[in-house]
Amino acid sequence: MKPLEGRVAFITGASQGIGRACALRLAEQGAAVALAARNLNNLQQVESEILAGNGQAASFAMDVAQEEQIKASVKAAQDRFGKIDILVNNAGITRDQLVMRMKRADWDAVLATNLTGPYLCIQAVLSPMLKQRWGRIINITSIFGQMGQAGQANYASSKAGLIGLTMAVARELASRNITVNAVAPGWIQTAMTEVLSADLREAMTKTIPMGRPGTDQEIAHAVCFLASPESGYITGHVLNVNGGMLMG
Repeated sequence: MKPLEGRVAFITGASQGIGRACALRLAEQGAAVALAARNLNNLQQVESEILAGNGQAASFAMDVAQEEQIKASVKAAQDRFGKIDILVNNAGITRDQLVMRMKRADWDAVLATNLTGPYLCIQAVLSPMLKQRWGRIINITSIFGQMGQAGQANYASSKAGLIGLTMAVARELASRNITVNAVAPGWIQTAMTEVLSADLREAMTKTIPMGRPGTDQEIAHAVCFLASPESGYITGHVLNVNGGMLMG
């Protein structure tokens, strides 16, 4: 029997990058996967990959900045699979600019997607988790929420806030056998980072003791562990997956 057999995972931002890798990995481990993102066509490609491997998956078009879409998609996923056991809050955006030039709209958009969205998703899945007295909530934060990054005041603030949200909710839910943890990726090769200049990518790589960027699969392995029965006594924790970039 696979470790997550019989479990249902709801993953935001599942159409590409880290979200896609998490969906594929959780499905390999036996979970049925509800795939949520704005791009339905890309979601359906991920769904097809999972189904081709004899997994279970369904796609739900959803913008995490829209509360009503979150409620509708979570309800549809519950109707489709009967429950939700695991929530992976992965969806995120960037709107980079120096703080003195940053537009209020870009601040608001990043906070709405990266922090308010996860808060709303947690609220939406809590009722079934509380009833079954079992749940795993995993928030994808960032090393830049721990150390900051020039030109990313909005992004770093949203990811730092997500760490605070993780710890606060972990304290609230620990007695109900619901764990709440975060994974903090460092420099990861994704479509988001590939658009950066070669000079910037090279400079960032030099700051990594392991000498290379991480992969989305390595983040997915960390998420899968925190979703598993083996992680049952871990809550309120930030799991750093950064090749040694942030050592304290």
